[in-house]
Amino acid sequence: MRCRGLRSAIFALWVVGMMTPRAVGAAPPADEDAVIAQSLAEMLRDARTVISNNQDLINNPELGDKHLTGQVVLEQAVKSYQKATGSDPATIDPNSRQGRLLRAMMAAIVAATDENQATINEKGTGFKGFIPAVFARLVNEDFDQMAKGEAEVKVTAPPELVRNRKARPDAWEAEIIKTKLLGKDWPKGQSYSAVVDTSGRPAFRVVVPEYYAASCLVCHGSPKGEMDLTGYPKEGGKVGDLGAVISITLYH
Repeated sequence: MRCRGLRSAIFALWVVGMMTPRAVGAAPPADEDAVIAQSLAEMLRDARTVISNNQDLINNPELGDKHLTGQVVLEQAVKSYQKATGSDPATIDPNSRQGRLLRAMMAAIVAATDENQATINEKGTGFKGFIPAVFARLVNEDFDQMAKGEAEVKVTAPPELVRNRKARPDAWEAEIIKTKLLGKDWPKGQSYSAVVDTSGRPAFRVVVPEYYAASCLVCHGSPKGEMDLTGYPKEGGKVGDLGAVISITLYH
């Protein structure tokens, strides 16, 4: 069940989105916050794409050890990250906020993969359920622990598309999805950011839209209501529909 195209526009579109004037009342984000949020989203997307690209390998019942360790996934993700951003994560100061958080994301990618080696390498079983959406959730849970209250990352979606209760949008995310990202005049691929109080603390928040590609419709397309490979009813989505949102919170 591949979904390689479920991602926002390329890095240049992110930058354009960050430079576009915000809605009235939304505080302009600091440049540092925008760069950090972009780097976290890009690294997560790149790692998730690695898992997507390796679904046939993961679900091959004839093979045991797939040699798809956390380090292998990270190395492939970093190559894609470098191509998309023109930046090498290894050159970012590890003592800077961006360096700390990006390294936490990279460590979470390794941890989420290595913690599921038994599933990935199970011989005799076809579909393993270790799909990109599950992988991203596990990465984000590990990241949130490693970030120690400094930042949070979540992949969510419009409420009617959320399959796991842990991924439900909070009130702010739901409002922005409804009034901004799903608006008919919202520029496709453009993220939305604002500084808002979250959990009693000021925070820079970003939501990054992601859209269904043809490969996503294997599980999320038509006919609506038909069970997909994971046992969930299909949503009847179409190519280009908003399918997910990467939500990033950087606490001040």
